[in-house]
Formats: sequence, C-alpha cells, structure tokens
Amino acid sequence: MTSDGYFAVDYHCGGEPFRIVAEIAEPDVPTVAEKRVAAAADPEIDGLRRLLCSEPRGHADMYGGFLVAPDDPGAHFGVLFWHKDGFSAACGHGTMCLGTWAVRTGLVPADPSGVTDVVIDVPSGRVTARVATVGAKVTSVDFVSVAGYLLQDDVAVKTSRGTVHCVIAFGGAMYAHVPAADFGLAVDKASLPELIELGREIKNQLNESAYAEHPHDPRLSGIYGVIFFDELGVEENGDIRQRNVTVFADGQVDRSPCGSGTASRVAALHASGRLAAHHTLVHSSIVGSTWHARAASTVEVAGRDAVIPVVSGRAFRTGYHRFVVDPDDDLVPGFVLR
Repeated sequence: MTSDGYFAVDYHCGGEPFRIVAEIAEPDVPTVAEKRVAAAADPEIDGLRRLLCSEPRGHADMYGGFLVAPDDPGAHFGVLFWHKDGFSAACGHGTMCLGTWAVRTGLVPADPSGVTDVVIDVPSGRVTARVATVGAKVTSVDFVSVAGYLLQDDVAVKTSRGTVHCVIAFGGAMYAHVPAADFGLAVDKASLPELIELGREIKNQLNESAYAEHPHDPRLSGIYGVIFFDELGVEENGDIRQRNVTVFADGQVDRSPCGSGTASRVAALHASGRLAAHHTLVHSSIVGSTWHARAASTVEVAGRDAVIPVVSGRAFRTGYHRFVVDPDDDLVPGFVLR
C-alpha cells in the first residue's frame, strides 16, 4: 500500500469480475507456482486479497489477480489469481482480462498483424491471451490454456438428493462435471441456491477421496469447482451447445462460462469422442454470455492423452479504483455474508 492506497483496474469477461492489481511486494521465490504457496502464507499479501474480496470493497463472488514477475523472460508477466477463499491455480476469464488490459495499456504493444500474444505465467503453467485488434480496438481474445485431460470418467458421489455420477477433468484446475438434470434441476437462476449447496457437497466429498489427487503435481490437487451443465443440442455442423454454471471455492459462483472450467470441459468432451478436433463447444453461462471453445491440438502429458484447449471471448474494462483503509475502521479487512 502506498500513501495513496491500493490501485486496481476492474474488468469483466462474460460477466465474471476480475480486479487487476499491478504492484505488490511479491514473494521472493523463483516461480509463480511457488509464489502462490508463499502468498497464501504471507499476512500482507493474503490480507490484501481479503481486503479486496470482502465487503464493503468486494463481495463473496469477487475475483482478481496480483501481477508478479514471470518464471523467466519467455513470458510477459506472472499472475497470482485470488478469490474470497484463497489463491487459485488457474483462471481463464482472468487471463482474457489480463491480455486485453496489457494490450490496451501498451504494456504489451499491439502487433501490426492484428493478433498479439500476451504470454502469462500462472500457477498451473504458461498460458497465452491471444488478443485480436482492429486499429486501437480489441475485438476478441482467446485463452490458450495449459494442457487439459480427463482424469476420471465415472465417479459415483452420494448427495442429499441421491447418488450422481460425475466426470473429473483438468483444465488448469480440477473440476467435477455433473448434468444439472441428474438432480431434476436446470442451469438457471431459480435453481442456483440448490446448485450452490450441491456443489459444496460434491466438492467436499471428492476432496476427501483419492479422486482429488493430481497425478503429476500435488500443488494442483483438490477439486476446485463443480460444473453443472445443461445439454442444448448439436448444431447441423456438429458443434455442441451447452450451458453451465461453475460453483468453485466455497460456494462461489462464476457468472461467465468459466475459462479453466471450459478448458476442462473441452478435455472431457474430446476424451469421450463427442468433440472432434474440427468442432466447437458453444458454451453459455447462467447469465447468458457465450464463449466458443475447441481442442486446438492433441498432446501427451506424462503418458496421458491431452489437448490444448482454446477458449474465445471478450473482456471489458469496468472501472478504476483507489482503495483506502481508514485507521479507525474496525471492520478491516471486511466481511462476507454468504
């Protein structure tokens, strides 16, 4: 914090907020993955996260990122993603916001070709925000994810509304995928309170099992979110249409189609044979925003078949902020009501 407070720029992508803080006293460790672990244990950094997420400066579903140095000169910068419950390993909507912000501010000069790659180190690896421009205007942005892959294709989970079977896939973080219809629900606002509670139930049960163990990196272990989805049919050209809501962390709701969640959805659908390389997942959110996603290529990760998901959307600036702390304020860092 400077004498003028904490400075942030707010964006949204698909309706999901992303608060960018460009300057912090970052942890003195070599990699972004290590910085994530150190930041969670640092009272100053974690205190800033809680301050910016909590009311009255934030809210229970707030999201953001602290810019840090990259792992090496091959990336433009690194980022520590955060929400009300801690620091996450991946964030696709945040990557799209950061790429748009970096080009719009000139931090990464726009390529004359009209496509600029903003390379970002995140805790789960190196990702790219591929920013399309016409003149000075950003027209779209692609999130090029780390490799995504299927982990489990049929896991039975007992819930208060019966046993359901879910798929577990990785897209920078680990997600459980469940059709909302399995609970007699739909991805809509009326069902949201029930989906939040079911998301917590499913996540908590899975996190007590071996299914939550990441096969290659223990720092990525843990079911980050539960993706409830509706099938909306298949278009004549073979593209798949779905609508989803992702309930992540401790009951936090993603307003967007969820970037890393969509990446994991692409991985799961590709592994099942439903999403061929030349087809697209048309992925909508609970608020109606829609992204297009595909498997750009196939790769192998530690002997496991995987894909490189690419998710396409747009990000928009919503405000500039200078947050201050009154020394007499007895509600610092704040509170959340849900």
